[in-house]
Amino acid sequence: MLPFCRLAWRLKRVSSSDSITANDIIRATTRKITIAGQGPKSQGVLERFLLGFPGQELSAELTGLLAGGLAGVAIYPRNFRDVAELRRLTHAIREAAGRPVLIGIDQEGGTKFSLGEPFTPWPSPAEFGRLGDISLIEQIARAMARELRAAGMNLNFAPMLDLATNPDSPVTLGRSFGSDPQHVAQMGCAFLRGLQAEGVLACAKHFPGHGDTAVDPHLDLPFFDGTRERLMAQELVPFAAAIKTGVPLIMTAHILAHRIDSAWPASLSRALLQSILREQLAFNGIILADDLGMGAIARRYENGESAVRTLEAGTDIAMLCHDWAAVAPALEAVAQAISDRRPGSGRDARMAAQLTAKSRSRIEQLRQQLRQIEKTDAPPVDTIGCPAHRTLAAKIRAKLNEPTS
Repeated sequence: MLPFCRLAWRLKRVSSSDSITANDIIRATTRKITIAGQGPKSQGVLERFLLGFPGQELSAELTGLLAGGLAGVAIYPRNFRDVAELRRLTHAIREAAGRPVLIGIDQEGGTKFSLGEPFTPWPSPAEFGRLGDISLIEQIARAMARELRAAGMNLNFAPMLDLATNPDSPVTLGRSFGSDPQHVAQMGCAFLRGLQAEGVLACAKHFPGHGDTAVDPHLDLPFFDGTRERLMAQELVPFAAAIKTGVPLIMTAHILAHRIDSAWPASLSRALLQSILREQLAFNGIILADDLGMGAIARRYENGESAVRTLEAGTDIAMLCHDWAAVAPALEAVAQAISDRRPGSGRDARMAAQLTAKSRSRIEQLRQQLRQIEKTDAPPVDTIGCPAHRTLAAKIRAKLNEPTS
């Protein structure tokens, strides 16, 4: 295992066993913080996080965080038992936020990262890739988006643009469009166009690519042995195409690309996020850090440390999805780090302030997109699993079963 650098700054440690309520968190984040001329606002911290939560109802803590400016919520199958419950939940999230808020879910099609009945059972991305029909892929994505909007969603954590390079990769199995960079780029761009056309934000994942790794990041940190030149020629081709197509969000991968940055995983690496994604690929949308509670990160960094580091590296919004006890320490650590970086306290502080200001601008632009989406009527609930969508899914499966010449 390579040694990992620790943060140079001191963070206020908060044990995950500490009893901290939403009001405590909001009070902590509304302390007098001055960054780039901005006044004290809890929103300045909360808008940098997208959270998952346990149970089928909003807790008082989550309701308070949404009211305070939380960027969004990730929904998982554990959060609802049927469509009616899901629709009530997404409505409650909007009501609690009182402003445009991201409501995201995994709907890749045909994998464990998909929605079950009564949503239409679609083929998998691997099957889409074998089909190779760009027009049909876009139709599928539009149908998926209509069902998601009917349930109250506005963000799909898809398309997945990782290349299926390593057959032993637990991440890409069944979930990748293929191994050819240009083919995956075409499939991914068709998919994101379909989502966006129906009012669902697309989130391309997982930059810079899990395809040539053999470890599940939910469990531990995967290592990528390729060079920067290799990335640009292969793994990043689909991401570059998605950026040109206008993808609004890109989710980062928890992998160590040690030939590019030997100290930090990609999701915490300024070399990957700033130098490559922002500067070389010219991405101006939202960088979304995948769940910081995954083993790849949580086994190496204390609560709060990874949250501060990923935002310092250039992430706009960080996800914490499966460990509610990690939320308060992360928010408190970020609030403390912001407070410690007052203008005039050095070059790093000025750079951090500039990154924060740019992130806030990008987040506000995303909210404007959400406002435009909310102005359009969502499809009726009977769109979910409707005959037209099931017919389309059956058509695709029939094509997949046709004999090849």
